Amino acid sequence: MTQFRPGPLNAITDVPGIKVGQAHDDRLWSGVTVIVPDEPMLAAVDVRGGGPGTRETDALNSASMVQKVHAVVLSGGSAYGLDAASAVMSRLAAQGRGVQIGEAIIPIVPSAILFDLVNGGDKNWGAEPPYRALAGQAMDALGTTVAEGNAGAGYGAKAGAYKGGLGTASIVTAEGHTVGALVACNAFGTPVIPGTPCFWAWPHEIDDEFGGQPLHQLAKPSTHDFTFTPGRPGVPGEVLDTTAAGERAAGATKMPADLDGGDPAAAAAGGNTTIGIVAIDADLTRGEAERIAIMAQDGYARAVRPMHTPFDGDTIFVLATGKRPLANPVVDVARLGMHAADCVARALTRGVYAAETLGRYPGYRSVHGHRLNRAAQGG
Repeated sequence: MTQFRPGPLNAITDVPGIKVGQAHDDRLWSGVTVIVPDEPMLAAVDVRGGGPGTRETDALNSASMVQKVHAVVLSGGSAYGLDAASAVMSRLAAQGRGVQIGEAIIPIVPSAILFDLVNGGDKNWGAEPPYRALAGQAMDALGTTVAEGNAGAGYGAKAGAYKGGLGTASIVTAEGHTVGALVACNAFGTPVIPGTPCFWAWPHEIDDEFGGQPLHQLAKPSTHDFTFTPGRPGVPGEVLDTTAAGERAAGATKMPADLDGGDPAAAAAGGNTTIGIVAIDADLTRGEAERIAIMAQDGYARAVRPMHTPFDGDTIFVLATGKRPLANPVVDVARLGMHAADCVARALTRGVYAAETLGRYPGYRSVHGHRLNRAAQGG
């Protein structure tokens, strides 16, 4: 048995002091996710990929004066979505939360966006993009429950040939630290091993949280005799027939073609990016938090292939509560970075697993069913 376990919610909000609020527009096919700590938290960021969209990330550089942030915003809408942070700033300033310089109060609210402008939703918003309003709704919804799948910043996302989404996960380490991650996956690459229903992140799964489909079991022909039918990206085959126990019923199943290298239509528009946040209940320096952010990016690469492409702008923020000291800083940072990467891989995959079909992108479960998801079926 693993010595690690998820927190009670298996969510980023298992880290004490973290609240999440989300809002979306089901005509727009886009949304906003806001992460607000109970008190300012030390923050760092790592930005990779060829097409990032961010705000206030330079303020998180080690050489900058700013050490702590008052919120982080993840949004759809490409560059239009960056305006969501303005609404969060206004709301926090009205509450007296921010850096005070003379009579001015300036909340520090870094943000990152993903591209969902050509996903089929109604983007004819006129002169006023809706992201400020969505951010206000997300602020009104702050709490510890985190919706997954078609939610918040992941509402209109895609993941290779599949519908993308927003997911979250947590882990309590052997040393007693809580690490949580929240990810909105809008990746160019695929989260699913081509020719199988198995996620790339399957080795990191805990308690069948994204379907319980280990690759070594799928390799047994006597149990899994799938017929693979090539097709257009994003066009599902027959829905997988399942028994009450969650195993495949007799008969071959046509599977969709996974994207060999991603979605050409989205790539032509530069239309990708996976964005996320890691929260840790540790007392970290800015340099330590930056190292964990760098290591956490490995979670993206464990869950999606290819990753960090010219079409993606992959970004990860790290928030540290400062509540638990490190016993051995160098070793503990390495361990926390490892756990952060695992949580990121799990959160990303949970978001894809939970996502429902939207437009031309089929939800994972509409294609592959719940085959071995014993936890979901009460088994």
